[in-house]
Amino acid sequence: MNTNERNEIDNKQLKENIANAALSFLEQGKDYDKLAYTTVEFGYLFDIENHGIEALFKIITDKTTVYFAVQGKKLMLLDFNEELFKNTVTKFLELHG
Repeated sequence: MNTNERNEIDNKQLKENIANAALSFLEQGKDYDKLAYTTVEFGYLFDIENHGIEALFKIITDKTTVYFAVQGKKLMLLDFNEELFKNTVTKFLELHG
């Protein structure tokens, strides 16, 4: 692949910005009761030249786990389960890691 890719998994500020944007998708009462102890786990986070951010991550609340992807400037809520999350991360990292 000729594109310039940077693994941004250690970019704390970028991860915080993405996670904060994703939190706005969640509904109190449905997706969480309290946000205390909510965690965010990134499967991968890359900045790809001429494409932008490519990320897959999940937010784990006191009620559920919600999966998200970022492609370019789009943040998307996904209909994923843990197996699909892990398989997608593994495949992506095989190609880009």
